[in-house]
Amino acid sequence: MASAENNWAGNHTYRARIERVRSVEHLQEVVAAAERVRALGTRHSFTDLADLPDGGVLVSLADLPPVVEVDSAARTARVTAGTAYGLVGSRLQEQGWALANLASLPHISVAGAVATGTHGSGVHNGSLATAVAALEVVGADGELRTVRRGDADFHGSVVSLGALGVVTHATLDVEPSYDVRQTVFTGLPWDAVEAELDAVLSSAYSVSLFTRWAEGIDQVWVKSRDGDVPTELCGASPAGATVHMLEGGDCEAVTAQLGEPGAWLERLPHFRMGFTPSRGEELQSEYLLPRRHAGAAVERLRALRDVVAPVLQVSELRTVAADEHWLSSAYGEDVLGVHFTWAREPERVHAVLPAVEEALLPLGARPHWGKCFVAERDRLEPLYPRMGDFRKLRDRLDPDRTFDNAFLRRVIG
Repeated sequence: MASAENNWAGNHTYRARIERVRSVEHLQEVVAAAERVRALGTRHSFTDLADLPDGGVLVSLADLPPVVEVDSAARTARVTAGTAYGLVGSRLQEQGWALANLASLPHISVAGAVATGTHGSGVHNGSLATAVAALEVVGADGELRTVRRGDADFHGSVVSLGALGVVTHATLDVEPSYDVRQTVFTGLPWDAVEAELDAVLSSAYSVSLFTRWAEGIDQVWVKSRDGDVPTELCGASPAGATVHMLEGGDCEAVTAQLGEPGAWLERLPHFRMGFTPSRGEELQSEYLLPRRHAGAAVERLRALRDVVAPVLQVSELRTVAADEHWLSSAYGEDVLGVHFTWAREPERVHAVLPAVEEALLPLGARPHWGKCFVAERDRLEPLYPRMGDFRKLRDRLDPDRTFDNAFLRRVIG
């Protein structure tokens, strides 16, 4: 019997049976016995990425015991992959350790974020997948295998969209805990963006620009460590009070601003773990394109303002450093991420996405795998030089397509 459970945004209902596994052994039994299986994480995907509408089993790892085991000598931590980053972060902080970066939401699971190439911001910071040193994966035969950094299959196995198996544990690089200061600047004019965009994006450890594509950049969220605290920003002014990037948003939900230092896990995300992130009622899209095309992307999106404005809540610009993961949106090149927080109106949003993609995909933009986009395999394949290698890896590890679904058939083949 199909479950009537929804994703976080409420725009997708999962139609397959959901099995809450209690142990790795239980998971192995479920996978080995099922014809089709997909892993269900914290349900922050805005698409059918995790679903099996044509029959199968969705496995939830939410009931697995949350493990965060630090190896101080190796500077790594082995964590339960279905655990939210917020919990992983708090366990690491208790032991004096930290991750190099976090996404804007601490509510998302390690496995889901890594598998989709999810990221934070910073010109020198890679996606969350770049922190992965090893993955423990239950394959189509129900056997548990480990893939480690340095293995031949590693860079095809981390950002894998769940197509190669169900990840039970991840080993992540860690470093000693550190503090971060967050300052928000407001009113960055377009002429400053055109002249100084790279300088603004490089002004601190992590930088996010929020705009509605009208009068300029409304807010610049600057997250600083190691003394890289800018006192001015190309004519933008420091905010005198805590702000939310969405009009009417609850400022209690965002992480502390006003330059007050705090632990990394309390500043690097935009939102606090105990609150509904963003506004909750929304859809999201994101496209990541080579940073060398950032100016052209901004110009093209400003020209589309009247097209996107009726369904746009806010856009965010941020950077991600290049990596080697085959299906990563930052594969081979430093990128600028252009994020859209939309109204929760699926038909109207999908009506404007073709225009956005027509503007950005020719610049080499790759869509975030877990967010709303309309491009399919024919338009995506030229953007991923190792797509063919990923298919070969999938053929070898899952020849019977145990982990296949409609989403993968559309975008991978």
